[in-house]
Amino acid sequence: MRLHRNLVYTTIDSLNAIFNEGEYADKVVARALKKDKRWGSSDRKFVAETIYEIVRWKRLYSEIAEVKEPYNREDLWRMFAVWAVLRGYPIPDWRQLEGTPERKIKGRFDELSKVRKMRESIPDWMDELGVKELGEALWTKEIAAQNQQAKVILRVNTLKTTKEKLRALLMDLNIETEYIKDNNDALVLTERANVFLTDAFKQGFFEVQDASSQLVARFLDVQPGMRVVDTCAGAGGKTLHMASIMENKGQLIAMDLYESKLKQLKLRAKRNGAFNIEYRIIDTTKVIKKLHEKADRVLIDAPCSGLGVLKRNPDAKWKLQPEFIDNIKKVQAEVLENYSKIVKPGGKLVYATCSVLPSENQEQIKRFLTTEIGKSFTFVKDTKVLASESGYDGFYMALLERKI
Repeated sequence: MRLHRNLVYTTIDSLNAIFNEGEYADKVVARALKKDKRWGSSDRKFVAETIYEIVRWKRLYSEIAEVKEPYNREDLWRMFAVWAVLRGYPIPDWRQLEGTPERKIKGRFDELSKVRKMRESIPDWMDELGVKELGEALWTKEIAAQNQQAKVILRVNTLKTTKEKLRALLMDLNIETEYIKDNNDALVLTERANVFLTDAFKQGFFEVQDASSQLVARFLDVQPGMRVVDTCAGAGGKTLHMASIMENKGQLIAMDLYESKLKQLKLRAKRNGAFNIEYRIIDTTKVIKKLHEKADRVLIDAPCSGLGVLKRNPDAKWKLQPEFIDNIKKVQAEVLENYSKIVKPGGKLVYATCSVLPSENQEQIKRFLTTEIGKSFTFVKDTKVLASESGYDGFYMALLERKI
């Protein structure tokens, strides 16, 4: 187990782009992995995982290394040295790592790990908000779970294959998967692998989608032949799931504010063989008004803080700001009021977020039900998924029915 100079240099360059130039970690990692065609899978794994690890533990490592933002290259090397010592790597005699104080690093780690916001490496405001909304004990468990590496979950595209067939197909490629209890469409990888390079992916047999996110389409109770509207479709993970449950029968309208996201969805839909989807950009209020009281089912996968998916997006810990959360709650309230009008009498609506904060979830629904449009709905049920209990992403979904 030794460190290789070219892999470490790439890691340092990538951290500089994320921490100092404001780039998103997933984009930086994707670029880093293309840097050298000679790298094997273990080299790429080292680069990707090391970047994500140091992003995830940024606050803890910079405290141990005694460096402050903005980080110069020397600071980034010091943070890397902390990572290497704590991971048990022998420190090579490179100029940048000279004089790495191994004992001091371990001592400071033990000391700082006694304080939750340091141990879990989160900003003060986030720790305070988590305690305020979830309580001390639950927040302590939840934020620890959000710092675990996310599992890779596949959603089988039942328009093209079955769970059993896909599992056998991947087994032939030495990619082992397991079923998930109470989930009809999911397979979880027992070991991380680049599944996007497989023919099975290119032929549209599966998508990568977290197990919690896969619960939403079933929760909405979509059926073949219905008219369904996905109001915040984005790149369409849930849209594609609904298309497969609907067996391509009926009409599925995917809406979004951004044309670029719907373009992505079109490509994915083509690969998936999902052809009952219509695409509409929300560029004026008319787009929504035309659909008032026209849909059997409406999904509002609302914009949110993303505090349920930090394990997947560790750099969100540093990009998110408290004022964003205040603003997004106003957006959620508006979206609920405007888009709920699409549901026809007797139809159903699901409001979903990938947040664990009650103020973005249960409290939004409670408030909505007191509004003029909200009074025409009945609350049916809701589900809270916590990473600390499920092992998957934190999620919330509420099912409402429009009165006849």
